[in-house]
Amino acid sequence: MKVVAVTACPTGVAHTYMAQEAIEKECKKRGYEVQVETQGSMGIENELEQEDVDAADVVILAVAIGIEGEERFDEKTDEGKVLQIDPADAIKHPVEVLDKAEKLFKASE
Repeated sequence: MKVVAVTACPTGVAHTYMAQEAIEKECKKRGYEVQVETQGSMGIENELEQEDVDAADVVILAVAIGIEGEERFDEKTDEGKVLQIDPADAIKHPVEVLDKAEKLFKASE
């Protein structure tokens, strides 16, 4: 499964990067391909290209604020392949978050 994600929190520091780490770690455990864009105090890092989004099986938006480039995910949203969560959920419950992402993927197969 190929996962792309965006993490962002109001201050753009700790939770943004902790959520990124938690998502990446759980995806690697499961053998999933993963790319995580962060939108924080340092601006946008690891920016996802439209091709990355289009190729993804599921999108995780672990965001507590509005993000730049949200329209990139419109098609995936229409397909029901976007999981929108709070960054704290990704940090505290990465297993459950990826379980939900898997269900979205399987439901669309």
